[in-house]
Amino acid sequence: MRRMLAGMAASCGLASLPLVAAAQTDLSPAADGSAASGYARAALSRREAPFTIDGRFPGGNVVVASISGDRVLLHQDLRDMGSGNWFYWNFRVKGAAGRALTFSFTHPWGAGRKPLNPIGVRGPAVSLDGGRTWQWLGAEAANGTSFTYRFPRGQQEARFSSGMPYVSDQFDAFMEKYRHNSHVEVNTLALTREGRRVERVHLGNLNGNPKYRVVLAARHHASEMTASYVLEGIMQYLLEDPVNGRWFREHGEALIIPFMDKDGVENGEQGKGRRGRDHNKDYSGTSIYSATAALRAYVPIWAAGKPLVGIDLHCPWIRGGSHERIHQVGHRDPAIWKQQMQFGNKLQTASAASRLVYSQSSDLAFGTSWNKGSPQPDATFKDWLAQVDGARLATTLEIPFANASGGEVTQESARALGADVARALVEYLKELDGAGRAPNPHIRN
Repeated sequence: MRRMLAGMAASCGLASLPLVAAAQTDLSPAADGSAASGYARAALSRREAPFTIDGRFPGGNVVVASISGDRVLLHQDLRDMGSGNWFYWNFRVKGAAGRALTFSFTHPWGAGRKPLNPIGVRGPAVSLDGGRTWQWLGAEAANGTSFTYRFPRGQQEARFSSGMPYVSDQFDAFMEKYRHNSHVEVNTLALTREGRRVERVHLGNLNGNPKYRVVLAARHHASEMTASYVLEGIMQYLLEDPVNGRWFREHGEALIIPFMDKDGVENGEQGKGRRGRDHNKDYSGTSIYSATAALRAYVPIWAAGKPLVGIDLHCPWIRGGSHERIHQVGHRDPAIWKQQMQFGNKLQTASAASRLVYSQSSDLAFGTSWNKGSPQPDATFKDWLAQVDGARLATTLEIPFANASGGEVTQESARALGADVARALVEYLKELDGAGRAPNPHIRN
């Protein structure tokens, strides 16, 4: 049946270029005529070699306004975002070894967009190995919307970002060690508008008839990168744990979509609030993105009415209040909310002694904070999945970018949180009675 579904799914059919530090900056227009994605070159002086700044790599995002001596004025590239503002940026500096540079974020949009500080609560993240590993510079490195960094002598390249980026190459490297594992299989869900493959990963009991079905999704919003490290942790636990992981490999099958907005991830886009609608609001009417269309067609047949769980991994706003706490976004359906609370109880227990602690008290019940309002015509992943035959739990889990209830969010602590989520998931599944649910009549298909 998987081959038949694969055929059906398939039928559903860079960032800014370098600028070179200079006393004068000469912008040449890009192919699309925009100066923002152009290329600049000029010499600083005869005594000092130029340094370059660019986002010309997977996940890169920067627009450089000007360079004067050791100060750089720049801002995040919003691309096709609507009228709002968002905070993702990711750029590379070459040739600045031994120098101290100050990077200042500007707001070039005037009153048309609400100003924000795109530097998070632990300052910028820095990578000295091409984006493989990241560390926070700390809040003390920032001064309002600026930060200063002294490049180590001999360090010819560094990357800076609002978070700890995660792109397709990292997922491929993670999956390499499971290439011959009989409990995991990588297929294609769909091809994007730019021709990229959206992976559809199956994990667990792939050759039998497991009782439970689980859908795990990430990167509906391209810039919500921390979610990908959590997803790695979930997958590693389910594939390697000798007790709970083994139970899942016997009794469950997970369908995992690591990059719902694959083009956005690779192109370094915000992904949130796209003109028209973004990927997480593409679950009603006719989907406009191939990945969401394919997922909506695939899951009901694959799940076949069996007890079904869906967890959509997200990241919230950059700072403040609930945005610095791990939390679930409560469903408007009381029956689903009850299941979220049961899962939350398991996750609270699983994470109690971990670096990143989840508390049920942090969850946003429907009708509280921003989680209010009548059903919207643009349904989300959890709205849609709650209607699939057999659905028991459909939840959104929000993971902060840098600070989670005082705990430092890093690549490793996010992966460890993923292990806690997987442990909670298995304990939750063990308690299910297997009874299906009737579709929710209050949410549109």
